[in-house]
Amino acid sequence: MAWWEGVDETRLLIAPVPGETGNGIGQMLSLRHPKSGNAACYLLVNGLLQELHWFKQSYGSWFVGDYVCEDGSLYTATPVDPVFIFLPIFKEARMKKGDDPGKFRQLDEIVFISSYPGYQHLLSIAENSMQVLCDVKEIGSSKFFRLDDSKVLAWLYHKVCELKKTLSVLDKNYAARQEKDTLADAVSILGEYMKDEPWLKLLCNHLKLDLAEANRKAPDVEILSAVTESNPGSQSVLPGKGSDTKSTRTGKQAKKAKVETESKNIKEMFSRATRRRN
Repeated sequence: MAWWEGVDETRLLIAPVPGETGNGIGQMLSLRHPKSGNAACYLLVNGLLQELHWFKQSYGSWFVGDYVCEDGSLYTATPVDPVFIFLPIFKEARMKKGDDPGKFRQLDEIVFISSYPGYQHLLSIAENSMQVLCDVKEIGSSKFFRLDDSKVLAWLYHKVCELKKTLSVLDKNYAARQEKDTLADAVSILGEYMKDEPWLKLLCNHLKLDLAEANRKAPDVEILSAVTESNPGSQSVLPGKGSDTKSTRTGKQAKKAKVETESKNIKEMFSRATRRRN
């Protein structure tokens, strides 16, 4: 495969098979990693965003057909929920100050980052990914988005609940563990893609967990892939061959409704806490 424009060397990449829709042509994107803020490489194919990983042993080569690839490096592309990638830039775009919820912005304004033009290629999946986490206003044919803290917290809580189920399936030992320990592991996995402030701290407060303890947990690679692939509220993960598109769409609507219900519950909790302080 041609690794990059203008580079002739062959590289080995293991990635999911592109869906039946689209042209199957991938785009290499340089985006900010949501945890570190440093530049990281991603692959976008048919609306599916994937994170690139690199592995290389001291000595090794690959046999690709009749060709010997002298570089023994291995690149893998694993699906990642684009919400993790969008959260930091949507947080910055609203320009929230104090109790002010911030400003509504159009999507093309939010994803425009001069030092990272790769975000422009994500415009096609931004609305489906983020509408469940944002307040949305429509003026004529234009839509304006503003990140909502309670909706983000509800989405994270939903992620933790789904991940808690996944942990029990992937590792039977979790069945014998206390729920608090399992929740701490789930939060630590989310922490691989999020900064502590403000979301993880809010999530730990909601779950009555110690953030420092959750950060000490070491996530397993297979489990990490399982949580980052799941994408409630987003339609960027395409159904596979033979899947029921209608059922998939219904399932996403149910997940969206569940997140919105959790958001309402969290808002009520915040409201009661505010009244008690007053």
